[in-house]
Amino acid sequence: MILFGTNPIAWANDDDQRIGADIPTARILDEAGRQIGFDGIENGHRWPDDPAALKALLGGYGLRFVSGWYSTELLLRSVEEEISAVQPHLAKLKHNGCKVCIVCECSNAVHGRPDVAVNDRPRLTGAGMAAFGAKLEAFAQYLAGEGITLVYHHHMGTVVESPEDIDALMAATGPATHLLFDAGHCAFGGGDPVAVLTRHVGRVRHFHAKNIRPGITARVRAEGLSFLQGVLAGAFTVPGDQEGAVDFKPLLQILADAGYDGWIVIEAEQDPKLRNPLLYQTLGLATLKRLAREVGLERG
Repeated sequence: MILFGTNPIAWANDDDQRIGADIPTARILDEAGRQIGFDGIENGHRWPDDPAALKALLGGYGLRFVSGWYSTELLLRSVEEEISAVQPHLAKLKHNGCKVCIVCECSNAVHGRPDVAVNDRPRLTGAGMAAFGAKLEAFAQYLAGEGITLVYHHHMGTVVESPEDIDALMAATGPATHLLFDAGHCAFGGGDPVAVLTRHVGRVRHFHAKNIRPGITARVRAEGLSFLQGVLAGAFTVPGDQEGAVDFKPLLQILADAGYDGWIVIEAEQDPKLRNPLLYQTLGLATLKRLAREVGLERG
C-alpha cells in the first residue's frame, strides 16, 4: 500500500530551529493534514516525546506518525550501547504502528554545523566502512526482532553521501539493513538518482521525494558553503517545481516495477519566509499523486 507523507522541516527546521520558529505547531499540522491531505508526517522537534501524546496530537489532524530520524553513533558506541540509546525512539515507533526506523550515522556529521563546508564532510576508508556496516547490520537485526525495519538515510555532510558511499554501505551490510532512498540527497551527492535507485531498489523500504535546484547546489560546492547555508539559499525544493532538477516519473516507475510498498514522503526543507510551505507542499503532493497514477503505483 502506498501512502503519502511529509516532513515538518518544510515549516520548521530541525537542524537550525530558528528557521520557521514563528510558525505555530497547529498551523503545521492543520496545513499538512486538513488542508493538503497528507496521510502522515515524519518526526520533528515540535512533536511530543510521549508516544501516546504524539499519536493523539497527529490523529487530531487526520495524520499518522510515519517514522522519524534517529541519529546513530556507531562509530563511537558499541551495538549494545546503541540498542540502549534507541529505546525511547523505538517505543515511539512501536506505539504509533511505524514500520521503519530512519537511521543516519551522526557521530561525526557536519550537516548541522553552519561553520563547516559540506565539502568537508567525514569519509570512511574501505576498512572503516566494512566495520561500520557490520555494526549497523547487528543493530538492524535487533530492530528487526522488534518488528521494525532499519532504513539508512544517505545524507549530505555524513559518511554516506555519494553514490559510491551508498554502494559501499549496501555491500558492507546484510539483509536486515535497508535503504531510505532520497532523490535530492542522491543528486546533490553527485549521483544519478535513476541509476542509483535501479541498483538498490530491492532494498529500498522508504522513499524521500526531495528535489534540488542545481544552480544552487553547484554554488554550495563551488563556494564551500555549509549544508545549512545551502538550505537557506534554496538548494532543496519539492516535486513539480520547475526549478527542480529531479524527474520523479522514472523513479516512481522503478518503484512500481519493483512492487514497492510503503511511504513516499516529501522531505524538502526550505526557508518558509521565502517559499510558502502550504503552496509548495500542495504542489509536491499533487505532482506525486499524478505521477503515481501514470506509472501504476497504486495506493492499494
